[in-house]
Amino acid sequence: MKYILIIGDGMGDEPIAELDGKTPLEAAATPVMDRLARTGEQMLVRTVPAGYPPGSDVANLSLLGYAPEKYYTGRASLEAASMGVDLGADELAFRCNLVTLEQENDRVIMRDYSAGHITTPESTALIAAIEERCGTDRLQLYPGISYRHLLIVKGEPPALTTVPPHDYLDQDVTDFYKKYLQVDFLKTLVEESAAVLADHPVNKERIGQGKNPANSIWLWGEGKSPSMRPLSERFGISGALVSAVDLLKGIGVYAGLDVPEVEGATGYIDTNYAGKVDAALAAL
Repeated sequence: MKYILIIGDGMGDEPIAELDGKTPLEAAATPVMDRLARTGEQMLVRTVPAGYPPGSDVANLSLLGYAPEKYYTGRASLEAASMGVDLGADELAFRCNLVTLEQENDRVIMRDYSAGHITTPESTALIAAIEERCGTDRLQLYPGISYRHLLIVKGEPPALTTVPPHDYLDQDVTDFYKKYLQVDFLKTLVEESAAVLADHPVNKERIGQGKNPANSIWLWGEGKSPSMRPLSERFGISGALVSAVDLLKGIGVYAGLDVPEVEGATGYIDTNYAGKVDAALAAL
């Protein structure tokens, strides 16, 4: 028997004033989903155990049969697998967002966790410039998709607790930002990368176009390499995982699934939906 899981990751959202207090799903016309609900079975499933962050990493591990209590080590280590980065036992991966911060007197405000959903060509150029200036034997940066990138730290891990930038949109993040500055080598990275970003032609052009500049990096989601047996060994099944984002593709790599590349898949509203469907059907 073959199965298809269609995961509306993040689809639930929250009530929006412009929609008269409805969520996007409540306001949307969803005839196909309505038909599936009428003709199928419905149930509630808890995919995020108590005490775990309610994110795509934890929830999708659960959906694929990997209990987060046993397998979850952090988001960035999963993304590293998708990017072909093999983590050593002494290496720690961080998600490295390109973000827009704003200084208000002595406060740092998170204005945009994605730097205006910066394009991949733009962000790749920025990450390359930061790596050229700041990369060392201990610190390595890897470009990803849009605002989502990777930092690998080798050696003794920093004593640092991080937070997802998307949880603090338009909020004061001064205390979190200062934590980076308390770790010497991260202080150097954060400050020098800010100087690189401030002077880069990509950001100057974005500002000229009225777009949010990527004026800072933001580290979060740190994790070590997880120990995950592939689904073929655990349950004798094979399959494929179709996604645009490195997190999901990384889970697919660890699970031993095929992870096809879909041209034009972005993980955003402009993604290639038809291409993703074609890739899923081809994998059946």
